[in-house]
Amino acid sequence: MSRARKRTKRVTAKAVEYVMGAAVLWIWFAMLGGNPFRAQLDHFATLNLFELSTFEVNNFVQAQVSTPNVGTPTRPLTTERDRRSSAIAENYQVGALQADFTGSLWVGSHQGLSRIDPETGRVIAEVNVPNKFIDAMAQDKVGRIWLGTPEGLIRVEPRINEITAQNYRLPSNRVLATMVDQRGFLWVGTDRGLAMISRDGGLRMATYQALPGVSANTLGLAPDGNLWVGTLEGLVRVDTASAYVTDEVVDLPGRSAQAMAVGPQGNIWVGTPTGLLVVDSRTGQLLRSVTQIRGMDVGAIAFDSTQSLWVGTRDGLFKLNPYNGAIVGQVPSLPSEHILSISPDTGNKIWVGTTEGLAWVSRTTGRGTPHGSIVSEVGAQ
Repeated sequence: MSRARKRTKRVTAKAVEYVMGAAVLWIWFAMLGGNPFRAQLDHFATLNLFELSTFEVNNFVQAQVSTPNVGTPTRPLTTERDRRSSAIAENYQVGALQADFTGSLWVGSHQGLSRIDPETGRVIAEVNVPNKFIDAMAQDKVGRIWLGTPEGLIRVEPRINEITAQNYRLPSNRVLATMVDQRGFLWVGTDRGLAMISRDGGLRMATYQALPGVSANTLGLAPDGNLWVGTLEGLVRVDTASAYVTDEVVDLPGRSAQAMAVGPQGNIWVGTPTGLLVVDSRTGQLLRSVTQIRGMDVGAIAFDSTQSLWVGTRDGLFKLNPYNGAIVGQVPSLPSEHILSISPDTGNKIWVGTTEGLAWVSRTTGRGTPHGSIVSEVGAQ
């Protein structure tokens, strides 16, 4: 097994604290025709609003209104992310699943956003979203659902099943991953960097466009509160309290990190185009490569309440023993062998998103069953 290299890196970067200064920006944005909710600082630059002249505040706000997104990935995105076919009516890819606090399951497919009862599979609501290609989803501390699409970030209020905010200014509109940290801040991974959204959802607090590896493909929150970011070049660790990048892990087998989950012992499990890795979340050291999964393209990982590991690949869904890496079984009868998303312990089932639609896995028999409506004709057979 090849050895990953770990680089310790500390970037002089600090997220802006918006307290009284937010009111100043609000007024200036309104005067210039901008949106106060877009107040932001690129590259985590520190700014004291009360030390700026009128001219300087004007220039700062004007830049936020008009500056285009910058930054271009040095390499193509991973194959796991390059999965959008033409926008035809029969596209049933399910790229994101999110269980909420009420027990509902939110299904982000290329048919749009659906809310279902995971016990019965009944569709409770369908939310009209401007872009139906949903590839990331998260629920914040107050219960709102955040969607990541190729055209930006969208916030949905579950109490009314409607969009309440969108069009956040990000390093790129192509959102690949979302994660809420222990303090309630939303972290957004895009193909051109990382952003952090305030707890009230109104302000983009900071961005990181100089991210090693450029594209933030996947996000994982370690037990110590640090954020791990999977990129095209490996892994990056971010201190969520200070917004500092503290570690960079490169030369991983498979190179690109495209799926992530935290295991029962606190380690980070990482899916790559060539297998499944285990990384120490405290030191960033590569602990092992799971032998049984070597050579497989891993695009989704999840642990259930029994500490069993579910691994979604282009060749099917596998159940593993995380302690010895042994494959316990492979799930039959899914709409497709290409797995995109997993939601364990939801309605006493394992819900699975595939390229041909939604399915659930019985905890008793281990067999898959396609969903009644969120599935293609091919997947339903």
